[in-house]
Amino acid sequence: MRIAMIVGHFPLLSETFVINQIVGLIRRGHEVDIYTRRLGEQSKLHPEVIAYDLLKCTYLLPGKPTTLPGQLKRVVKTLLRQSLMDPFRLPRLIRVFWGSEGSLADRLMVAQAAVGRAPYDIVHCQFGTLGELGIAFQAVNSGKLVVSFRGHDISQYVQEQGEAVYNTLFSAADLCLTNCGFFQRRLLAMGCPAGQLKVLYSGLNPKQFPFQVRHFPEDGRVRIALTGRLVEKKGIPDAVQAVAQVAKTYPNLEFNIIGEGEQRPLLEALIQELGMQEQIHLLGQKNQTEIVEILSRSHLFLAPSVTAADGNQDAPVNVLKEAMAMGLPVISTWHGGIPELVQEGLSGFLVPERDPGALAERLLDLIQHPERWPEMGRAGRSFVERVFDLETLNDELIRHYQKLLREDALDALADPTPQPSA
Repeated sequence: MRIAMIVGHFPLLSETFVINQIVGLIRRGHEVDIYTRRLGEQSKLHPEVIAYDLLKCTYLLPGKPTTLPGQLKRVVKTLLRQSLMDPFRLPRLIRVFWGSEGSLADRLMVAQAAVGRAPYDIVHCQFGTLGELGIAFQAVNSGKLVVSFRGHDISQYVQEQGEAVYNTLFSAADLCLTNCGFFQRRLLAMGCPAGQLKVLYSGLNPKQFPFQVRHFPEDGRVRIALTGRLVEKKGIPDAVQAVAQVAKTYPNLEFNIIGEGEQRPLLEALIQELGMQEQIHLLGQKNQTEIVEILSRSHLFLAPSVTAADGNQDAPVNVLKEAMAMGLPVISTWHGGIPELVQEGLSGFLVPERDPGALAERLLDLIQHPERWPEMGRAGRSFVERVFDLETLNDELIRHYQKLLREDALDALADPTPQPSA
């Protein structure tokens, strides 16, 4: 299959789920082209981006022309380029520019990026917010349209734009995927047809996150970790306050926060206000290899996600999966899709959102009862292997693609009417 992957920002360390799917498709012999609105920071790259040279098949979408004369000028240039590279597909492109699928600016943007390339079997948008772009891309370069809804696009964006924001996309998409049952229920309530909506969890390769049984450290210094962007929905100020509370009873601890983001100044001020500079460390952004090294030295993991003021919510958090795969007992919140990942009392604990006191209580309980760590770590590893194995989920993604193409072939057999050329 030839697959066009539409993303907003690539490469991005915080979106390993996108990289995992792309690499999984390539390893199975499929061609993948990546189209992005923005190129990401390249000083720290995910190892798979390097190993599979993904930047070589990444194409930056051009900016939108702001005036009608500018748009028309680009239309003419694009048609001329198409006529030189593949004149047989020129009629389709003319129909696209005269059509109504998506805005002219979107159609022009994707036409400039994809002109001259062979048609795609699948056009896959990695967030619902890219759906209109996907509609335009499908019009320009054909393919079955698949849209993944992953978090902010089905929480924050809907709160901002209204419940009807995806009505056009629901009608145009051939398949909608979402990464948890929590968001599936929300999409159904918004009107997404049940027959075209499937849950496909984001997976990970457990082999990349070596399991180890956690025991109480000989020096008594308990190391706690948190990985995530420093933004409101990650609830990191609650974690800082909880650790500070626990330190009053058990001061021999260390809290390492991995990630970068807009809340860094707030967190620096809070850590200083609480007098926790010696115990709480903001480590900044790290790549996967560095994260694994830090987690291997840790004993417990926090992920206190909250519903942000703008409505943004989390699915089952990928960093939680990584921590659980490595055998870390975890503490998280009753939030979004997280209860589909953390089994309360088995692999970790769940507490109410925005409750540092409850976080502190559970954290202190785990520190005082390290005999529970090995059992919780094994339970977490087992659940991740069973439900979130990347190879299994990538196979499932391909089955979804193939089903769409088989249905298309059957429809073509049932209707012998000649179709417009691609």
